[in-house]
Amino acid sequence: SVRHVCDARGNFARIPTPKPLVAAMSSQPEPWTENIVLMSDSYKVSHYKQYPAGTEYVYSYFESRGCDNEGWDSVCFFGLQYFLKRYMIGQVVTMEKIEEAAELYEAHFGDKQMFYREGWEHIAQNCGGKLPVEIKCVPEGMIIPNKTVLFTMVNTDKKAFWLTNFLETLLVQVWYPMTVCSNSRFQKLSIHKYMKKTGNTEWATPGGVGFKLHDFGFRGVSSVESAATGGAAHLVNFLGTDTMSAVVCAREFYGEPTAGFSIPASEHSTITSWGREGECNAMKNMLEKYPKGIVACVSDSYNIFKACEDYWGGELKSMIEQREGMLVVRPDSGELPDIVLQVLEKLEGRFGSTKTPTGHKLLPPCIRVIQGDGIDIKSLDMILNAMTDKGWAADNLAFGSGGALLQKLHRDTQKVAFKCSFAVVNGEGVDVVKDPITDPGKKSKKGRLTLELQDGKWVTTVEGQGDASKDQLVTVFKDGVLLVDAKFATIRERSNCGL
Repeated sequence: SVRHVCDARGNFARIPTPKPLVAAMSSQPEPWTENIVLMSDSYKVSHYKQYPAGTEYVYSYFESRGCDNEGWDSVCFFGLQYFLKRYMIGQVVTMEKIEEAAELYEAHFGDKQMFYREGWEHIAQNCGGKLPVEIKCVPEGMIIPNKTVLFTMVNTDKKAFWLTNFLETLLVQVWYPMTVCSNSRFQKLSIHKYMKKTGNTEWATPGGVGFKLHDFGFRGVSSVESAATGGAAHLVNFLGTDTMSAVVCAREFYGEPTAGFSIPASEHSTITSWGREGECNAMKNMLEKYPKGIVACVSDSYNIFKACEDYWGGELKSMIEQREGMLVVRPDSGELPDIVLQVLEKLEGRFGSTKTPTGHKLLPPCIRVIQGDGIDIKSLDMILNAMTDKGWAADNLAFGSGGALLQKLHRDTQKVAFKCSFAVVNGEGVDVVKDPITDPGKKSKKGRLTLELQDGKWVTTVEGQGDASKDQLVTVFKDGVLLVDAKFATIRERSNCGL
């Protein structure tokens, strides 16, 4: 059967009516099979006709073209391996998937000839269903300046010249874990700076910065996959998370048995369900149910100051001091940075403090504070600066961050781009460049690229002029095979550059 649609000019076209989707009641989750043939912007399906006749190879690269955030002069590269393992390894193109794609593209475009069936069938039948491309990249975890090549991709089969940029849509999604990882790292640098400035002496885990920024972001992201990849990116820099999909991601795709850790902690429902008059009992219950180790308790359900002075610093003070572990008090409302300073002052009034080697005040080891409301890179730095000015050591405080850590970013945060820089047409190499007069910042790099360390600085050499023996880009994927399986522990070590 067919149906008619009208375009913007008033012309009618006849297109096939897609098969009806049958909704069936089931007690099982709906199965989902990935189809690489459908994992691109649909306009790219038409591009095989648009390259010059005789095109054999298309070579493209991925970079951050810069960032408008002050101080964000580099990226911590992370996440490519996830996408390679998740979507591209092995036989990912089959005749069944081609048939599915052909049917959907015909309905989508209203044109049976738009889809390049012949090209995909070549991959299925002559390449074993494996994607004939080669990808070279910066080792994950490395800190690389903006405007520097991060990975390159080129087809390895002349008949698949169109495939390189078809895969752009999927692989440019590396922008997300890379940007989260970079954002998280800049916050790590800030915390480290203030801890050093205010006299911290204990740097070995669990001391130091490892547990100072906790991931609260699972509920605030757009998908479970975002939580997994973004959460894993944060764990490159820190050890604390409540995002379990991130721990699974690091285990399944990066070989880390347990990348992140957490503690028992309350939420408002577990405190307010005791009623206003029962708040102190609810807090006491936390200490009794978790008699050892670190435990965190939200304390602003009614009156944060009463909680600090009368409950934690009054009725429950001796329990806290005699307990084998640490109580972490969590305010969850109030103006920043004032609320943090006020809570520290209230707790000091009941528990006292000592001085660090730099003369900054430090609460006793049985009690600390975590601020998880309104935390992003700017408020984090503002709070730590205010604490320093008021004579407080940074070690008194940990942070939790959710949406600002995993969600309040986008592809243009780091101005990520994937551009063709070289092609082979009828056996001749052609340097390719984009150079719009309306935006010089979008000028692309030209020719084959290498990444080299010259006089201690990372430099992208262009137009095939680089020294291949000095190229720091590593071949990680070729013709459906993963050639480098990076481990999370190694990535973490690389990311510590500059600390």
